[in-house]
Amino acid sequence: MSRPLLKNVQGTSEERTFYEVSSASMENCSYHRLQEHLGLSQKNERTTGLRPVKNWNNSTHVMVDMFVFGVIDLNEKSSTFTSYVLISTGWVNDFIAWKPQDFCGISKMTVPRERLWIPDIGIQEDISDTGSIIFSPYVQVYSTAFAQVIDQRRLTTSCKMDLYKFPFDTQSCSITFKSMIHRGTSPFLHTHFSKNKFSVLRGYFAPTKSNFISSASELKLGAFTSVPSMNLITRKTMTTLDEWDFLGIAMTEEKLYLSENNDWHLLIYKITLRRRPLLYIINLVVPVAFFLVLDLASYFISEAKGEKLGFKVTILLSISVLLLILNDILPSTANNLPVIALYCIIIFVLTGLSLLETMLVSFLIDLDSSANQEIQTSAKNCQDAPEDTCFRGEPEREAVSSLERVKDTLNNKDIDEYRLNNPQLLQLISEVQKVCQECFSVNMTSGKKTPGSWERMARCIDQVYFYLYLITAICFGIFISLLWLY
Repeated sequence: MSRPLLKNVQGTSEERTFYEVSSASMENCSYHRLQEHLGLSQKNERTTGLRPVKNWNNSTHVMVDMFVFGVIDLNEKSSTFTSYVLISTGWVNDFIAWKPQDFCGISKMTVPRERLWIPDIGIQEDISDTGSIIFSPYVQVYSTAFAQVIDQRRLTTSCKMDLYKFPFDTQSCSITFKSMIHRGTSPFLHTHFSKNKFSVLRGYFAPTKSNFISSASELKLGAFTSVPSMNLITRKTMTTLDEWDFLGIAMTEEKLYLSENNDWHLLIYKITLRRRPLLYIINLVVPVAFFLVLDLASYFISEAKGEKLGFKVTILLSISVLLLILNDILPSTANNLPVIALYCIIIFVLTGLSLLETMLVSFLIDLDSSANQEIQTSAKNCQDAPEDTCFRGEPEREAVSSLERVKDTLNNKDIDEYRLNNPQLLQLISEVQKVCQECFSVNMTSGKKTPGSWERMARCIDQVYFYLYLITAICFGIFISLLWLY
């Protein structure tokens, strides 16, 4: 019974020895051992304070990818664009390369952010506060001397907008990445990376040190992911768009020259969005057009009751309210007047002219009514008066008195009978009397128009203006539609 126990004890001691050797080898393959080998076990100036290149003439290539997860707001009044983005920044660090086979196949690990040099890449258009940034506390390092950090942020940037075709507009907002300190001093070299120059590490490409060209430029920017892949990932991960449709992201590399030997490398992402115009069509475009139709239909309202003028004033005030709403949406510093502002202003002017025309027509109709009342009053006063003295005005009465005096003079017996018996003189006096009577009758009839003449003139003006108004409204609608759609 004792031998089996000894065998068990011996077997137990062998297992203990095996486990001790295994634990020793596992210590050599741990992340701590790799950190000590790379000098990243604690913070030091060698790994954090200087640009990580073995030769200062070598450029540090930095790859920046940006993925848009949501469009939060695009404010036309303040010209700002707010979005939720993920920014992946990768660079080459010449001092963190190792052979995976020497460390049990470890090809990557994470280290605290403060233990490594991180490029000072900033966004030129950024106006957001620091509280909206979520920094990752770790940096992912690869055996190919490549480091990567991923940050999330609620980004607010300034955006130059073109609101000429609002609300059928398309906006493009640029997000420019550049280094704050490091500049380039040599002719700009575009950095392009292909899959065959990288080793794949769980979906990311880790460049090798031999892929980079020595240059006097300190920092060069490039994209890590291709533009089609970036657009595909953004469309799949987009969570909110508000009133916008995402059209795509474009990437360009440029160089900003300040002087002959002073320049910056820039990486520009341009996000293109198209507005969904349905809400603005319902709230602005359709109501203003409906007010124009109501103004045209008001020509069928009778002038007698006086409701037409008040109706047009109400329409004019309603358009003014919509103009105030539009003023709160659009900025006052726009170079070109937006089409919707032109649309509302012209309809406001047409409605105002229609109101003035209605006032003129009402005045002419009231003038004709007052003339008819005056004629009725004069006819009533002439019923008891002699027929030959019933005239409309005082000048006509004086003319008749003058004719009576002429007749009395001609009938005076003191006049020479020879002159009275002269037939030529009598004929001449008779002709003079006829001419005077005709002049008096013309003066009496031309002093005032006949009853109903002012009303006929008002109806004629109203009809002509209605047809002109209708033709102008149709032509204006076609013109505005062409401006908006083309």
